[in-house]
Amino acid sequence: MTPEDAASRAVEAVLFASEHPMTLDEIRAHVGAEIDLRGALAALEALYAGRGIELVRRGDRWHFQTAADLAHLLRRNREESRKLSRAGIETLAIIAYHEPVTRAEIEAIRGVQISKGTIDVLMEAGWVRPAGRREVPGRPLMYATTGGFLTHFGLSSRRDLPGIDDLKAAGLLDPVDLAMEVLGESDAAEVPESETVTDDE
Repeated sequence: MTPEDAASRAVEAVLFASEHPMTLDEIRAHVGAEIDLRGALAALEALYAGRGIELVRRGDRWHFQTAADLAHLLRRNREESRKLSRAGIETLAIIAYHEPVTRAEIEAIRGVQISKGTIDVLMEAGWVRPAGRREVPGRPLMYATTGGFLTHFGLSSRRDLPGIDDLKAAGLLDPVDLAMEVLGESDAAEVPESETVTDDE
């Protein structure tokens, strides 16, 4: 067995046994610094390409997953205990496209105040995390997406998020969204203080 084969086997074993996607440093902590880690990962990617299980990179983390075209074989019919509300979906989309972003900035883009638990639900799902504080008066907390968000939605990085043309082509922008786009984000985000509404209303 060549040193390259031994390295690939070691990395394969570590990733297979892991319960979560691993960074290069986490893998290196198990297999040692002397291994050509990137070479081993590239060899494993090639080995598993087109098979029922594939090695994928999500952000800066690596893990094995069922091939996307076979995922339907493993799905079970079950009732979801909690579905994401429209407010939650909109908030998650704003964070993903504008991160890091504060609560006030999210509300300005949506034109509606966020109800108390919206961001909490996204954090409980493991899709959103605190990302430091904005260096402005009050130092508001900023939010960003997580590696779990990329994994759940099958993205390698935020660069894979669909653009406005992709969303239009998929029919995911309704006439109101398109009208607001024409008016411009700045106009759409302005809500007079006397008419401010929340998701709860």
